[in-house]
Amino acid sequence: MQDRAIITVLGSDRSGIVAAVTGVLAEHNANILDISQTILQGIFTMTMLVDLGSTNVSFGDLQSRFSELSDEIGVQISMQREEVFKYMYRL
Repeated sequence: MQDRAIITVLGSDRSGIVAAVTGVLAEHNANILDISQTILQGIFTMTMLVDLGSTNVSFGDLQSRFSELSDEIGVQISMQREEVFKYMYRL
């Protein structure tokens, strides 16, 4: 479980959000285990469970890349380790 993370994306809907986020994951060899997305009255939301066991960067570096991407495409992107997410939200 220590190699898994939850990524959440929230923002105004527009084309290219999924491609941008999944492109970063592919670039760094992360594997998407589960994904859910919806659009509610023009608000895009996506949640992913990803396996980071084969990534070629550190967790912190990947978080930094998502922070940069967040600014580039104008959405909120959050990445937390799965165990932290589960503890915070008591799933």
